[in-house]
Amino acid sequence: MTIHIINTFSCNSRFPKKWKTGLLSYLIESKQGLLLVDTGLSTAEYDTPSLFTQSFRIATEMPFNPQESALIQVQKMGYKAEDIKHIILTHAHFDHISGITDFPQAQIHLYRKEYDAFIGKRRHFFDLAYDKNYIAHKPDFQLYDDTGDKWFEFDAICLPFSPEIWLIPLVGHSRGHCGVAIQREEGWFLHCGDAAGDFRKNIPAWAIRLALGPHEPRLRAFGERHPDITLTSSHMFLDFFEGNKNE
Repeated sequence: MTIHIINTFSCNSRFPKKWKTGLLSYLIESKQGLLLVDTGLSTAEYDTPSLFTQSFRIATEMPFNPQESALIQVQKMGYKAEDIKHIILTHAHFDHISGITDFPQAQIHLYRKEYDAFIGKRRHFFDLAYDKNYIAHKPDFQLYDDTGDKWFEFDAICLPFSPEIWLIPLVGHSRGHCGVAIQREEGWFLHCGDAAGDFRKNIPAWAIRLALGPHEPRLRAFGERHPDITLTSSHMFLDFFEGNKNE
């Protein structure tokens, strides 16, 4: 079982300049077929960027390199688009869902509360990052409700995969945002999505709470109690990808 770590969307802060990040996607060789956790931007997004992507390019500094798209990276590994059987989304903001259009045959696994927020009315600023055009191809959504189960101390939903994978509701950054816990040969990955910043860096707590929600203190404390569990977030600094290619 191999877990590939790939950067599917580089995005750098205008201030401070040292904040240079990539969007962490996992490509997992599961018993149910190849599986992606989050997709980054689609190849089409580089040709015809959405309004929100255009505004994000003004607010941040993006290399905007189509070679970072999940599709092209998967192809460079020797796979075809149709080899991706499943996609798990932490949430449905543009930089996490856009790439599903490159894998129209894949089942899309999503927390039902996030799906309802995505297709419903816009209620606050971060809802502007939802774009229904990404589901114009009518993907096969597999939606999940709360089950009352636990993964360690967290409310969790077990997904039908081997290795074991759990959705961890961490609502805040979006109305149905989830982390994803991934079993590996030694320990676990707890991918916190946009519920936390890069755990290796000192980012002001007020900035994280404003942009990402209230969960990071709890997640950091959990990681300190469980050093065998590797915590990641969606927007890791670029040096993370240089040192982590696959597990």
